[in-house]
Amino acid sequence: MAKPSTNAKPSRKRVSSAEQARVAELFARFEAQESDPRTELDYASPFTLVVAVALSAQATDVAVNKATARLFAVADTPQEMLALGEEGLKPFISSIGLYNTKAKNVIALSRILVEQYGGEVPLERAKLQALPGVGRKTASVVLNELRIEPAIAVDTHVFRVSRRLGLADGKTPDQVEAQLMAVVPEPYLTRAHHWLILHGRYVCVARRPKCEDCPVADLCPSRHLFVSRR
Repeated sequence: MAKPSTNAKPSRKRVSSAEQARVAELFARFEAQESDPRTELDYASPFTLVVAVALSAQATDVAVNKATARLFAVADTPQEMLALGEEGLKPFISSIGLYNTKAKNVIALSRILVEQYGGEVPLERAKLQALPGVGRKTASVVLNELRIEPAIAVDTHVFRVSRRLGLADGKTPDQVEAQLMAVVPEPYLTRAHHWLILHGRYVCVARRPKCEDCPVADLCPSRHLFVSRR
């Protein structure tokens, strides 16, 4: 029996009309605050975006941006990165966690781009995920940021916020991603990832969420858990 395709578009979740209205209002408010949210990683091309996202694993965007500001000044194409080499790359990213492995992957993916794709980044999920150091999450961030494919990569911020807002209750990032893709209204799908990350990074923080500054506090089913503590 053939296995179901893992690339199939998730079916829209069946929810009550009241819940649909709540979710729609929630994302409408995010849109009113920032209509075109983008990654906080600095990039100027698909290649520098792929590199920046790959470097950001287990590292902050601030740390990555500090490193890539120097790196991209001398190597912002696959050809230049390949010429820099693994040992030449390491000093630029040594302040980032797992930099040895990341340097190896960046040089390896640069070689593949030069040898197989004429120095261009293939903007197709399967080809992207086949690159060294580029897994599903990185591919999702890249394709979504470039508005090529709606995707909601689930990091710690998205995982936390989506559960607090009652958008998902999955136990794993993959489960939460599937639930979000099914419940987020289609007009907001390409931007939901960034809204949820930014909300988690600056408002709905892990330990003491800033409910008093939250634009969707009245729509949040978890608000009472934190407000009552103060």
